[in-house]
Parts: sequence; C-alpha cells; structure tokens
Amino acid sequence: MADEQFSLFNAGSGATEGAIADPSTVDFDAIPTSGSVPIPPGIYPDLETLGTHCRGCVRCDLSETRTNVVVSRGSPTAPVLIIGEGPGQQEDEQGVPFVGKSGQLLEKILESVRFNTETDVYICNIVKCRPPENRVPTTAEVAACKGYLLEQIRMVDPKIILLTGATALKALLGVKSGISKVRGQWMEWEGRLCMPIFHPAYLLRNPSRDKGSPKWLMWQDIQAVRAKVNELSGS
Repeated sequence: MADEQFSLFNAGSGATEGAIADPSTVDFDAIPTSGSVPIPPGIYPDLETLGTHCRGCVRCDLSETRTNVVVSRGSPTAPVLIIGEGPGQQEDEQGVPFVGKSGQLLEKILESVRFNTETDVYICNIVKCRPPENRVPTTAEVAACKGYLLEQIRMVDPKIILLTGATALKALLGVKSGISKVRGQWMEWEGRLCMPIFHPAYLLRNPSRDKGSPKWLMWQDIQAVRAKVNELSGS
C-alpha cells in the first residue's frame, strides 16, 4: 500500500524517490495518509496549498486528538524562519503557533532587536498538531510531519533558521547534544545558516537576568542573529 501511495507522487515514469515532483501532475486529493510514506520535495506550489493539506492531515495519531492544525504565522518571505517543537494548548485552540506565554516572550525578544513578527520572521513547528499533555513528539510523529516543514523552508527560503530547543535541533539537524552546549553557535544545514537557541518556555522557567543566565545568553544570541541578518542583507 505504501508503494502505491508513493507512486501517486511520481512526476512521470522516470521519477524516483527524492526527486522534485511537478505539482501540475500531482493529484493532491491522493496525498499519502500514512506517515511512513514521505512527502516528496517540491510537491507544493505555494504555502497556501500546503496549509490546506496540513489542516486535513491524518498522517499520524496526533490528528485524532487535535483541535486545530497549527501551520504557521508571519511573513512567507521572511529572512528568519523560527522552528519550535509543537503546539501547546493555546496554540491548539487558536490554530496559530507561539501565541501563549512562550509566544509573548518570543515576540518581546524579537522586538528587542527590531524584528517585526509580521514581516521579518516566519514561525512554524516541527509537528503541526499538539501532542497530548504537551509531551515531546515521538520519532514517528516527527517523521510524518517533516515533509511539511521541509516544504515550508523551501518556499520561504530564509537567510537564517532559528531552532528553539532540543527537539527542533534534533529533528532538523540530527544533533542530539543538549541545547545548552550548542546554543548560540552557527551551524550549516543544506547551505543555510542555522542557530540553536533556548526555547522561550525554558526562559520562563529561568527568569534570572544575571550574566550567564539563560535570558542573558538569549540576549547575546538574538543580537548575533540581528547582526547576521544585517550583514547578509547589506544593511
């Protein structure tokens, strides 16, 4: 069955797994419902179409307990793409990522270095549906949703990707080190600059602003990101 589902996305007889699909030849109504069947790269013509299919996704068991699919917010042409772990309760209820206390803190952090959340950043998550009780998403859940994330990155085409927390870091880059060991370091993935940073929820649990504290370190990191964006944009 999996082979049959995958064949629906082959763009011609010479297509192979990993090849870029031609959206004009794809039957989007036949999108694989099994998380074990990968979503081919290049399959979506635009972010709007991707969002529509995300909202009807049943590729993993998270679809059975969600209230809303949480796709993204921000600018589709943003220079900075921010990846979180997954929706929390408020995100699940509203269908928008980072709208709870963590999101409010993230906005303050971004605004502190003059990033506009409507024009300068695109925010999404590793998984688009809330894991029950806000648990860490499983390997299978991450794999089922990863095609959506990779397509978001492709279409937004950001200059910089920020990975908030260990789950995002492991899911995209395969790095299993604790976030404290690698936060603030520039890494390269698929020709793109990435930086792991603390998740805002972690900062809320560690309110100290003393030198060397998580909040103090985040301030150093976000300033470095602002400087790099300025450098890459020539401003």
